[in-house]
Amino acid sequence: MTPKKRVTMHDHAAEAALFRRRAIFTFLCVLALFGALLTNLYHLQVTSYADYTTRSNDNRIRITPVAPSRGLIYDRNGVLLAENQPVYSLELVPEKVKDIPDTLDRLSGVITLTEEEQQDFLEALKYHRRFKPLTVKGNLNEKQVAAFSVNQHLFPGVRVEAGLKRFYPHGELMTHVLGFVGKINAKDRAALERADRWSEYSATKDIGKQGVEKYYENLLHGKPGHLEEEVNNRGRTIRTLKTEPPQPGQDLYLTLDINLQKKAMELLSGRRGTIVALDPRDGGILALVSSPSYDPNLFVQGISSKNYSALLNDKSRPLINRATQGLYAPASTIKPHMALLGLEEQVITERTRIWDPGYWQMPGVERKWRDWKKWGHGYVDVYHAIVDSCDIFFYDMVHKMGINRIANFMGQFGFGESTGIDIFEESSGIMPSSDWKRIRHNQPWYPGDTISIGIGQGYWTATPIQLANATAIMANRGKRYVPHLLKAMKDNSAKIERPPEEMQPVMLKNPRNWEIINEAMRQTAHKSRFTDASYTAAMKTGTAQVFSVAQDEKYNHETVAEHLRDNALIVAYAPYENPKIVLSVVMENAGWGGANAGPVARAMLDEFMLHEQWKLKP
Repeated sequence: MTPKKRVTMHDHAAEAALFRRRAIFTFLCVLALFGALLTNLYHLQVTSYADYTTRSNDNRIRITPVAPSRGLIYDRNGVLLAENQPVYSLELVPEKVKDIPDTLDRLSGVITLTEEEQQDFLEALKYHRRFKPLTVKGNLNEKQVAAFSVNQHLFPGVRVEAGLKRFYPHGELMTHVLGFVGKINAKDRAALERADRWSEYSATKDIGKQGVEKYYENLLHGKPGHLEEEVNNRGRTIRTLKTEPPQPGQDLYLTLDINLQKKAMELLSGRRGTIVALDPRDGGILALVSSPSYDPNLFVQGISSKNYSALLNDKSRPLINRATQGLYAPASTIKPHMALLGLEEQVITERTRIWDPGYWQMPGVERKWRDWKKWGHGYVDVYHAIVDSCDIFFYDMVHKMGINRIANFMGQFGFGESTGIDIFEESSGIMPSSDWKRIRHNQPWYPGDTISIGIGQGYWTATPIQLANATAIMANRGKRYVPHLLKAMKDNSAKIERPPEEMQPVMLKNPRNWEIINEAMRQTAHKSRFTDASYTAAMKTGTAQVFSVAQDEKYNHETVAEHLRDNALIVAYAPYENPKIVLSVVMENAGWGGANAGPVARAMLDEFMLHEQWKLKP
């Protein structure tokens, strides 16, 4: 007989208690999770709202900097000297290109990339941020733009960009004044970061490298703008939200006259030399030419290594601005200033006469210092000493004065220091003294050293801009201005004239001495190059030795190597009664100053004086 199954009796009270405990636990878990959710929502929506909104906008909104247009440069009469032209360039964003060398190889089959251009790009890439575009090839023509546009789908991360390129319509004529712009390099960036200005160049690729372009970079560059665009998750623009236009750079008006500049370049005719013309009434530069020159447009898009090497290795040194960096013995062009010092120190007077037999000897010294005129000039006073450029007169005078009085006086005329012209490429030259020689050569100053200084030779070197400046001070009877190129600047609102910067004048004990020296310079001009001129002028020529000739040797222009021939110099101004233009001319290895630099000075002054009414407009 099968036993019956036992019926289990449920403990309903225990089960109910277990259910309640489980329900409460579940409820608490749900409550805790819900609380955590609310807390997180509060954190997202309230506490971190600003942060996440910014992150969202960063993903949704793209801010693109917009480069300002560079200010234009004009001459004093409004002739355009530097402008901006539209240009196309091929840009590559490194982080968007998987295999850059392969991409460059394939690109070369579309737009012709040379091996040198590819290597230059890869070198620049080493110092470039990967998320910013880098120029592969600049200055694309229309055919190249069209060829790439057809094949653009094959090159992700590569695009054609339109922009403005600096262009110098007068080419090599204005190079040493304007300088040029070039690509921003690591050195430029470091300088901008030190000046806390790097953010201003977020959309700019070029910066002034030399000349006015570099000196007035702050005025010419302008302020960048920006473009705010809403983009989708693929980076495609949906709409433009906001545009802040850039502020263009200021336009500059220079003191230069383009016609006078052209005349100066024409007169040099490819020869090595320089011409500086300035207005003594305010120090404004009217013309500044250094020859030979070069085309600054070569540097705008990045000059090739081959072209740069050719300029760098050119024996005629076209990269040097001879007007402000060329160092030359001033030779006889400083004899008027030396005679002025002699009058001031009462070593000579207006009536002093010295016998010139063709040589001069220091007391107790056997050596003879020769005059350029073998048989001498006979009795010479200060007028004849300047007109005939008598060396003996100055040998005797400077021996009595000594080097330190000479150095201190010539320092007032700007020798031995930069003139302050508004370009950075300027040398200070050398105005020697006994202290200078002790520091520089660790030697004492010998009396014989002073004799050479008396005729502008020896250790003394000066730049052509210094010679023009010193002559302007002489013509102005001591009034001094800082030579400058900037005449005015113009932005969207107004044109602002730059006032001339006047310096402490040179004061003489006897102002009559100014008249003596300037009269001697007037006689010099009208007894030689300006005898038939319709205006009055004043001048002094100079012939500077490039190498020393032994006492018993004779200099022969025909047999000496061309690069060892004398330099020809001249300083001049006109009109004599109220000077408006001062010139300094240096022609390297040209020979006799009066015969070679003289005609150049006459032609320049004729160009100015006979056409001044239409040439120098206010």
